[in-house]
Amino acid sequence: MTSVMIVDDSVMMRSVIAEIVQADPDFNVVGRAGNGCEALEKLRASDCDIVLLDIEMPRMDGLEALRHLRLISKAKVIVVSSSAHAGSRTAVEARREGAFAVIPKPSGTVSLDLGQKKGHEILEACRKAAGLSGNA
Repeated sequence: MTSVMIVDDSVMMRSVIAEIVQADPDFNVVGRAGNGCEALEKLRASDCDIVLLDIEMPRMDGLEALRHLRLISKAKVIVVSSSAHAGSRTAVEARREGAFAVIPKPSGTVSLDLGQKKGHEILEACRKAAGLSGNA
């Protein structure tokens, strides 16, 4: 089973993303964090295969966390953020810093429609990151 950590400053978004990921029996959400600092602490303490990472967070944003994460973990990072639309400076920088995929939230910082509008895309990116074949 592939282990997943969800990093987003919104408790609601962490729950929405967890529901999306746990709909696939190949994935297990093993951790949640509200900012980059907390995520790095948790990643140092446990192995994780995939990190779903927001960008705009307090204390340490997602881009800074991504820079540090690459040094302490082999986890693949999928950015899920309202500031990371295709071609945006944030999306380009996230890819340059090593993000496996970048998926924009469809309705702003708290996108309650994320599952409906981007759930399949998130699961597909997770399956590719995990090296799993077939569709979600």
